Parts: sequence; structure tokens; C-alpha cells
Amino acid sequence: MSAPKNIPRRQSIPILYTKGTHYDVGFDMGRTFGAIIKNFLLLSEPLNEEFIPIYNTPKGKEIYNETLNSVKESFPQYIRELEGVAEGAQVEFYKLFLLHMDDIVPSAAAQKNTIDQPVGCSTICVNQPDCQILGHTEDALSEVLNHFYFVSAHIISDEPQGKYNVTEERFTSLCYAGHLPGYTMNYNHHGLIFSINTLSAKNCLSGKTPRHFITRALLSAENFVQAQTILRDNGVGAGNGCSVNMTFLRQEGNRLFHNAEMGPAEKGTNQSQLNVFTASPGEQIIHANKYLRLSVQEVTGLIIDSSEDRMATFCSFPPPKTREDVINMLGDRSGKRHCVFWENNGEEPVKTVAVGIFDCLKQTWSIYSDNPKFNEPLVVLPLVLKEQPIINNNKV
Repeated sequence: MSAPKNIPRRQSIPILYTKGTHYDVGFDMGRTFGAIIKNFLLLSEPLNEEFIPIYNTPKGKEIYNETLNSVKESFPQYIRELEGVAEGAQVEFYKLFLLHMDDIVPSAAAQKNTIDQPVGCSTICVNQPDCQILGHTEDALSEVLNHFYFVSAHIISDEPQGKYNVTEERFTSLCYAGHLPGYTMNYNHHGLIFSINTLSAKNCLSGKTPRHFITRALLSAENFVQAQTILRDNGVGAGNGCSVNMTFLRQEGNRLFHNAEMGPAEKGTNQSQLNVFTASPGEQIIHANKYLRLSVQEVTGLIIDSSEDRMATFCSFPPPKTREDVINMLGDRSGKRHCVFWENNGEEPVKTVAVGIFDCLKQTWSIYSDNPKFNEPLVVLPLVLKEQPIINNNKV
């Protein structure tokens, strides 16, 4: 069966509202978006040209099984969720798990970069009294265009789940086809807002926790202390790296934005490397796809070149202070080699598939399916938070 290619950019993002167990939610994702998931699995070049051929070797099987067993030990509920996706979509589980292992597969098996393309995302956080914005471009390989969707899930468990004993999760996430929620733009009912920038460590580790599962666990975080605990992943540690940009709508005191650079656990250790920068009022955060503070050896190639070019473009602007500043920066096309907003002109290997603007003051999430400089948002979602208990006469 051949998959349709070169579908023009669609002004469409489907959304699923689902409630149940982890397996139920996964099954609903797979059943609802099965056609999109199957098509993406056929189109994905990293999966078909890199991951599956490595998986079909003794070393690849060893890396796969070691990592799967590790995740089952820490987060069995997310394995059940992914099994639900596979069964609902009627696709092979191993292919979905390979996508979640990502660059761990070629790095741990053959010490090579998974793909030399300028993939990655850009994030800008503005922390002003009248403008508290987290803006993010979702950039990916061209085949991801039109292969994503929203999942708004409410998960209730009869018993505590996983290493953090979670009993309830409620969140909305933009998901790549076949992927668990958590690795793009997201918020949960505790008021956590976060976006992800992929970082490409040279030495990724099998038997550790893939970043996709760490960010999936982040959707359960109630506060910044819990978020840091999840990112450190004590007892195991991350197998690869990413950058997390986040804020909590219900934090006490002044608005704070955080950028957490997470690196793979160093050999012989059992926790992720972590460095957190906090933007206080009047400050901003700008991050792309290169480590800025954490000392981690990175791959070489287009992802680093692209990140440096995008950061140089951002530095050509005055420090952002308004929503319009953020939109102008995230929609910029002036880069001679690598642009901030990757257009769908049929030539660029990477596309900006969506742009999101979280407004902390209005408590809204605006999603653009095209360049935000020239287009209105496709949808503006309210950020629906968990009701807080009413305290009266010292009784809850």
C-alpha cells in the first residue's frame, strides 16, 4: 500500500476528547486517528530507513528490549497507553516504540546521527507585566505536515500508576501521529504549560528512559518541584536529551518561566543531567535546538547549523516585549540558510507544521496552522484548569 505524499498544508487540526484508563485513552487515539497513523508510518524516513533496519539486527533487538523493559519498570501505564494506540490503529507496537526511542536507536547501535536535517523547534517566553507569553514553532520533517492532532484526555486510575504513583491526569496536547502526548506543546489541569525543543546529544543510551516518556510523565506534574523530579528521572535517567520551556499558571508570587535543558544520564549514573534557567519579570527565554548551558557533547550537522542561524535571527530583533514581537520573530523568513518559519514550498526538508501562542494572562492557547505573521489562528483554546477546593472555616 502506498501512502499519499505532498499533500498541501491543510487548515485542519482534528481533536479528540477522551476519558478512561491509560489503555482506553490510547485505544481511542489509535482508533480515531488510525488512518493518519498508518499513513505516517509508511512515510516516516527515519523509521523505515534507519530504525527498522537496525531493529532487525541482534544489536538492535538488544537495545530495543533493554529500553522497553526499563520503561515498563518505571512507567508501565504509558506502555499500556501506547499498546492501546497500536491496537486501536491496528499497527505494530514495535514501530511506535521505535519512534519513541528516536535517536537512541542509531546512536546506541552504531554511534551515528539519526538524520542530518535541520529539524527542531524554536521557543520564546516573554515575561512582562502586561504580556506573559510562551510562543513555539513546531518544526519537523516534511512528512509530519498534516500528520498531527490534539488529544484532550482525562485519565483516572483505580490504583496509583508508575514510579510517581499518579492516579489522575487531565491534559491537552498536540501529538504527532502515533506518538504519546507530551512532546510538542501541552498544558495540564494543574496549570502547567510547556513546550519541547529537541536536543541532539551525540551519545544516547539504551536501557534508560527515552525523552518521549519523560515528557509524557511531565503531563502529570502539579508544581515545579515535581517537574524537576520527573526530568531528573532518579533511578534511571534519560536516554537522550531535550529542552523544556514551562510555567505554572497557579504558582505563588510573580510569574516565572523556566527553561530546563535535560541531557542523557552520564555513564555509571542513574539520573538525567539537568540545568534550569529561570526568567523573572522583565526577562525572556529564547531557545532552539542546541545546548546553551549544559555541557553535553552534541551531534554535528544541520540541526546545530539551523539552531545557530535561528538564534542569530532572534538576536537581530530587539528583546521581545509584546505578543506581536513574538509573532514577528516566530514567523520570520529572512534567514539565508535556515529560517525560523519553514515554509511549505516543496523544497525544504523541514516544515513548521504549527505555531502555538500560550497567553498566561488571558489563559488561552492559540494555534496557527500557517505563518502567524500573515494569518489568524486556526483555533483559540481556553486553558481549562482543575477547580481548587473552597476553604471555609478551616474546612475543605
